[in-house]
Amino acid sequence: MTTVATRLTRPGETRRRRRAARRVAVTAGAAVLLMLVVLASLALGSKPLAPGQVWHALVAPDGGEASTIVRELRVPRTLLGLTVGPALALAGVLLQALTRNPLAEPRILGVSAGASLGVVVAIAVFGIGSLAGYVWFGVVGALLAGLLVFGIANRAREGASPVTLALVGVALDASLGAVVIALLTADARTFEEYRFWVVGGLTGRDAGVTAQVAPFVLAGVLLAGFAARGLDALALGDDVARGLGHHVGLVRLAGGAAAVLLIGAAVAGAGPIAFIGLAVPHLARALVGADHRWTLVVAALLGPALLLSADVVGRLVAPPGEVPAGIVTALLGAPLLVVLIRRARVVTA
Repeated sequence: MTTVATRLTRPGETRRRRRAARRVAVTAGAAVLLMLVVLASLALGSKPLAPGQVWHALVAPDGGEASTIVRELRVPRTLLGLTVGPALALAGVLLQALTRNPLAEPRILGVSAGASLGVVVAIAVFGIGSLAGYVWFGVVGALLAGLLVFGIANRAREGASPVTLALVGVALDASLGAVVIALLTADARTFEEYRFWVVGGLTGRDAGVTAQVAPFVLAGVLLAGFAARGLDALALGDDVARGLGHHVGLVRLAGGAAAVLLIGAAVAGAGPIAFIGLAVPHLARALVGADHRWTLVVAALLGPALLLSADVVGRLVAPPGEVPAGIVTALLGAPLLVVLIRRARVVTA
């Protein structure tokens, strides 16, 4: 009897081992890819540099042209990409899980619009003209928008359900967007300042911007890790999640707070960059499955890889000028998302 039981369970154990090995391999591959993209971000641009020059500029700067380019121009934007990329990707995973909507992305909770309104208020009302100055306004605007969405959703009869969150978020996004447009049309100077930020990108941001948004990203990552196991249960429905011993309200609160912090920090620092939060979660799930613990890890590696790749492409397509990373991610993300959706249909069929 023991032999028969062993034979019956062996195929299941073999599949689990293969799945675990595949996930480890994918994660390692994503980490290697990210390291290569970081090197490309430091080496490529209107003035290409050899890897040896990059290394010398990092460990033994001599004040020459290569050292100046690497340390003062490319390192700050690379660090910002390593901060913003994971934030957008993780937020996308969380929002798609919380709303049970595969098309959910940072705009769905109105958080991006809140950040935009904060930036516009900083420029139009307080006269702040530097990016480092209005980052805080963007973060605060995003946080207030997220709190407003969850506060209104919780007052509904069914509470902060996925459908309620999505509806309230879309309504708030439209309302705040209208306020932003009204403020921009009333002041040409505000529009000029806002135009630079709203395109989305890594250029023109110094290390101070990264330092300002990094604490919020770190807090969001920690909350996302706390909510990860509960997100798997939420995918089966609230009743099933409760039956498995999860506190649905706490999981949803932690996941929502994490998403708000991540989106607010990312949008405030780099502008509303498109498709990272929408396409990367789908790509991560296609590679490692629906286990959110693995999906979050892989998304955190692929998000900055995609964002930095877009930034590098933007530097190379029209030298000595640049195409903002937000435009490149939109151009690259749309076909990527179409391919992933088609692949999902084939697998489902």
